[in-house]
Amino acid sequence: MRLIALDIDGTLLDSRWQLPEANRAAIAEATRRGIEVALVTGRRYDFAMPVARKLDSPLTLIVNNGALIRSKEGRTHLRHLLPKQTAARVLHLTTEWREGAAVIFDRERENQLMLETLDPNDSLRYAYYSRNLEFIGLAKPLESCLTQDPIQVMLSGRIEAMREAEARLRAAAFVEEFRLALTSYDHKDFAMIDVINPACSKGSSLAEWAALRGFTRDEVMAIGDNHNDLEMLTFAGIAVVMGNSVPQLKTHGWHETGTNDENGVALAIEQFALREAASCV
Repeated sequence: MRLIALDIDGTLLDSRWQLPEANRAAIAEATRRGIEVALVTGRRYDFAMPVARKLDSPLTLIVNNGALIRSKEGRTHLRHLLPKQTAARVLHLTTEWREGAAVIFDRERENQLMLETLDPNDSLRYAYYSRNLEFIGLAKPLESCLTQDPIQVMLSGRIEAMREAEARLRAAAFVEEFRLALTSYDHKDFAMIDVINPACSKGSSLAEWAALRGFTRDEVMAIGDNHNDLEMLTFAGIAVVMGNSVPQLKTHGWHETGTNDENGVALAIEQFALREAASCV
């Protein structure tokens, strides 16, 4: 094992969004043995960094569902932007879900995450927005912010509404111009759709990074819990799904570890990276 790819939310962090000490210790031991660790997440770089700083280990961050690969120190290795013309077409096609729409850019700090409105009464999203106010800008209409290519367009809302938005996007005449990365939390009735460059996903960007590092698939382990982890798990030589993962990920015959409240990441690293791994069924 030479590379471990870890999702953050629902995987590395527990259900209270805390980093268990057992996970931290297992990652530290893996890196001490020379195994590289990458956090592979739908989060923006600046929203993933507070987690990365809690790990006293060298890390690579594959963020925005694979659109950006950057070191913990801030060096950009790879970047796949969404053409602004495509982003504008996506926004035009999904106007009825505009309340939960955002456009995300690769910018230093201000105006990274552009919204049309910021509503403190938005029970679905305002808690997240309030933790990211320094990065948020407003543009009305939202299309007016597209002065450069963004990283992605993001839609969020109730699961049924996002299913409708997903169906609309998959039926688009220009569907080959983008890729969709889906994340859903059934217990919260909340889902997100990230519209990104068609060349990237968590899996394809992990494959790119592994190739640059000279690692084969058999030397890569991935751990995840949600729909947007599918391609990453498919690529990895050793794929591990969390005990709390969405049911669809448990149908592929991959290894299963404990839940995120049972230090599932630590258990998987100890079993498959620090000891001899068994073969998948």
